[in-house]
Amino acid sequence: MKKQILSFKFAFRGIWKAIKSESHMRFHIVSGFYVMVFSLFYNFSPTQTALLIVLVATVIALETLNTCIEELSNLCADRYEILVRFAKDAAAGAVLVVSLAAVAVGIIFFFDLTVIHRILCFFADNAFLLALLVLSAVVSAFFIAVGPVGINEKWLIYRRKFKNKSVKNNK
Repeated sequence: MKKQILSFKFAFRGIWKAIKSESHMRFHIVSGFYVMVFSLFYNFSPTQTALLIVLVATVIALETLNTCIEELSNLCADRYEILVRFAKDAAAGAVLVVSLAAVAVGIIFFFDLTVIHRILCFFADNAFLLALLVLSAVVSAFFIAVGPVGINEKWLIYRRKFKNKSVKNNK
């Protein structure tokens, strides 16, 4: 049992490393989150919902694998190698193919002007939820751009500056 628990720990550590180091991974996670949130406005069948979940998971899993291939390639080759370049490009291409398929499914599933209008009216009628949506979009953009490590670093810098200002003001 301990071996299985450690396996999960190592797997989550790998996912976390990919999230910290790859903005594409963060983009896919945020996109998947919004796909699942906005799917609540649609009357999707259980099969459609399952397909969305599988597509989101597949894109994230392939992005993790792509990160792994890139890291291993960088470790194995200290200079430009045509086969390393091919491995990296092929792995990125796999992510692209599945991502484009996910976008196509998303367009097929989500392009319903009646539901889109209902979503717009829902947020227009609920100022708090609209503000929450805008805030989540800003936080998501920041998360994608700088990642969790960058957010933590920026927060620590802000806290140090704030502490220094308060110490100077108290003197």
